[in-house]
Amino acid sequence: MPLLAGAGLLLSALAGCANPGTGSADDDPAAPVTLKFWHGWSEKKELAAVNASIARFEKLHPNIRVKSTGNVTDATVNQALRAGGSDAPDVVSSFTTNNVGQYCSSGMWVDLDPFLRKTGVDKERTFPATLLDYTRYEGKQCALPLLADAYGMYYNKDAFERAGITRPPRTMSEFKRDAVKLTERAGGSYRQLGYMPDFRFYQNSPDRLFAQWGPRYFDEKGKARLAEGGAAKEFLTVQRDLISALGGYGPLETFRTTFGDEMSSQNAFLTGKVAMHLDGSWRGLMLDDTKAPFRWGTAPMPVPDDQADTYGRGYLTGTVAGIAHSSKHQNAAWELLKFLTTDTDQVVAFANAIHNVPSTKAALASPKLDADPAFRTFIDIAQNRHSVGMPPSVNGGQYIVALQDFSYDVEAGRVHDLDKGLRALDRQIDDDNLQSRD
Repeated sequence: MPLLAGAGLLLSALAGCANPGTGSADDDPAAPVTLKFWHGWSEKKELAAVNASIARFEKLHPNIRVKSTGNVTDATVNQALRAGGSDAPDVVSSFTTNNVGQYCSSGMWVDLDPFLRKTGVDKERTFPATLLDYTRYEGKQCALPLLADAYGMYYNKDAFERAGITRPPRTMSEFKRDAVKLTERAGGSYRQLGYMPDFRFYQNSPDRLFAQWGPRYFDEKGKARLAEGGAAKEFLTVQRDLISALGGYGPLETFRTTFGDEMSSQNAFLTGKVAMHLDGSWRGLMLDDTKAPFRWGTAPMPVPDDQADTYGRGYLTGTVAGIAHSSKHQNAAWELLKFLTTDTDQVVAFANAIHNVPSTKAALASPKLDADPAFRTFIDIAQNRHSVGMPPSVNGGQYIVALQDFSYDVEAGRVHDLDKGLRALDRQIDDDNLQSRD
């Protein structure tokens, strides 16, 4: 799921929209009604899983019919919410947790705390803390977790065996050693790369690997602090060292252009062009469906050598869902949202169907959860106390875009002084945040 899908458009879609209200919440949830549910899932199996979820809900609530619309971006949702009217959705979901700050501060998604209290749902006891953190902003709970994405390592067991490597690397020094050992060259190019470090490769957004350092992006006052503490500098130094050890940025970028589309049968990991690969929990379904021609396994990504005791951690994100401020059926919409996000059997069934991580504590502990070892790796990552998600901000994912752009320059060798560059990055993030509040 693309992390920043529609983020740029979302900024303009919400511009000038300040607290449009909370809509009507006095409807009768027992009255006959049709709800419109907009979401981003589009793949055949995903849509089947969504439809099965709706069927389970409608069986429990025969007075409520749900019209589902998939493959919808954040920008499209929020344009519809600004316009309002009968065509706007009632329940909305997003793959982009970074935008929660905008959903909450703009008022486009309603505050869910009154609904939670009214129906006796204790959010702190229901949802894992990290997932709950990325669904609220400045005290406002305008979204709830609807499955999660945990990121870890996929690795080619056959390639490991050929290279004499007996287990996945656990520290960054082991990671670098194994990436070099797994790299096979053919003439002036690569036949197999141990790991493709370039940040433009598939799911390699820099914030995902940076999670292994347990970073803090902002201080208690909301000021960017990437230049402080040394984590960002060490992370980017490790990245540059890895690129250098694997042949340099130019040759790696040239090799990257030979890769097929991420979601196709020409995926670089599937075709054996990379032996270790950072990816999300859902990738295992693709590898099974396409019958990967090698043995593969999953493991957490390695951690910095001086944080070896945090091995098992990873990057967490996920789908968030809420109620549109313009909905005239908010109590009925809450029944749907509550079912999708808090009903244990529903959450487990949906997670098993699309190999996303369950988003409630009860579902994570359910014996009905898929026992496939490859999937269980990501369940463990999601429950690791050191795993982290991205903090929300007033302008959504703009600070992540700034980090990405800076990281692209670093890996390409265009940043010579990391300390100076990180201080400038902090100033840019703070300026962007300030402008968004004006």
